[in-house]
Parts: sequence; C-alpha cells; structure tokens
Amino acid sequence: MAPLGGENGFLLFILRWFHFLAGITWIGMLYYFNFVQTPFFGSKFVADNPPVRAGIVRGGLLNTALWWFRWGAMLTFITGWLYILYVSFHLYGGLREFAATSYGWKIFFGGMLGSVMWANVWFVIWPGQQVVMRSADQVATGGQAIPEAAARGARAGVASRTNTLLSIPMLFFMGAAKHLAMPDPASGGKKILATLNGTFWGGFILTAIIYIVLVMLFRR
Repeated sequence: MAPLGGENGFLLFILRWFHFLAGITWIGMLYYFNFVQTPFFGSKFVADNPPVRAGIVRGGLLNTALWWFRWGAMLTFITGWLYILYVSFHLYGGLREFAATSYGWKIFFGGMLGSVMWANVWFVIWPGQQVVMRSADQVATGGQAIPEAAARGARAGVASRTNTLLSIPMLFFMGAAKHLAMPDPASGGKKILATLNGTFWGGFILTAIIYIVLVMLFRR
C-alpha cells in the first residue's frame, strides 16, 4: 500500500486527482461559454427568437453552468495551492527552494496564472452575471432592466476572454512541468542578480519585454 506522505504518497495523489477533475470541469465550462454559448447568443437565430435567449438565462441552464464553472475554479484553486505548499515545505524545504527547480518554477508560474483566472471568476465574471440574470428576470416579469446590466455583462465577457487567453500558457506550464525539459533558474538567475548592474539592466529588459507583449495583445 502506498504511504500517506512523500512524493509518491497517497495524499499527493488525491490532491493531483481532485485538481485534475476540478480543472477539467472549470476550463471545460470556460471554453463552453466562450466557444459555444457566447457565439450562439450572438447568432441570428437567437436575435430573431428572444424567448430562446430568455429560456437559457432564466430557465436554469446558465445558472447551472455558472455553478459548475465557479466551484470548479474554487476547487482547482484550493487543491492547486495545497499541492504547491505541501510539495514546497514537505519535499523541498520551502517555497524558495521549490521555485529554484525547473519543475517548481513552472508549476508556480502556472499556479499564479491560475490564481488570476480564479480571481476573475469570483470577483468579476460571477458578480457581473448575477446582475445580468437579475435584469433578465425583471424584464421577463414586466419590470425594467437594471441600467448597469449591459456594462457588467460586457465586463464579465472581457474577463472571460482574458481567462481563455491565460488558460493557454497556464496549461502549457502545468504540462511542461514534468514533460518538457527546461533549465533550472539557478544559473541564469544568479548571473543576472550577481551584481547590482546586472540586476538594474535586467529590470529594464524585463519591463521592455512585458510592455511589448502587452501592446501586441491589446492593440486594436
């Protein structure tokens, strides 16, 4: 029988298993919203049949999908950080030591991207969709639409597309952790940080790279 702790122990297996299950559910729902439901809402068929859209929003389909979406994100977030913390302190002696390995920095970087995505789900997408659903209910019962519903829905849509964008590098680094050879950060990082001059110019170079990437991503 496998031991409870250790790299091949039962506890880590359980964390990985539930992390995979929750992650598949979360990202699956994310892709469903972006690649299936949103294009369907924007189709001529839905535009010519308002009851169809109302049925999806008010009939329980959207609310059920959002439940699996947000709680899949929550369980992925919790199990992911439990895994990182357990491995870091139990197997490597701390976060710094874990991040100093090729496996560790790839998992940690993927986890940071996933954490941004989780925050988008719980603090932007879900609150915005709640307003949209309440507005749809009010209109369906003869009331007025909530004035901020359109803006909140649009903001949630941008956050959802942002998560779709981030999911690609996030899944890459998670998959690369064990299956793509990359160097440990110790050698290159120490060379750059060995002197104040190297650290100073390294900061400028990193800033330029991030700026160029952001301009390419968000230019109209």
